[in-house]
Amino acid sequence: MARYTCSFCISSPRDQILKLLHDTLEGCRLDVIYKSGDYIVAKETPGNVTFSQLVTVEILIDTPDRAADRTGLHFIIKNEELPLRQDNHCRQMSDLLSGSLNASGLLEPLSQVTG
Repeated sequence: MARYTCSFCISSPRDQILKLLHDTLEGCRLDVIYKSGDYIVAKETPGNVTFSQLVTVEILIDTPDRAADRTGLHFIIKNEELPLRQDNHCRQMSDLLSGSLNASGLLEPLSQVTG
């Protein structure tokens, strides 16, 4: 199973964060299948890759840090594909999602772990 993670901080109202995440996920061909106050799950739309390559994204939203006025976002991008190549589909989707979030200009990257 391929799995990639990244974390960001954002200092925006919660409604704006959720809209940014929804728009970004749609732009990356990901459909939100579950949403609660602090957790979002999105899956890649079938049709472009094999079933085992379909990517699932889990987003954990930390409660705002009142002292720093920031909210942490933690992404887990995964699929059932064995990561036999370094440039696999899951990695490509992770890079696409991370690049889209960075392009928004509202997020401050904290860390990105590949594995």
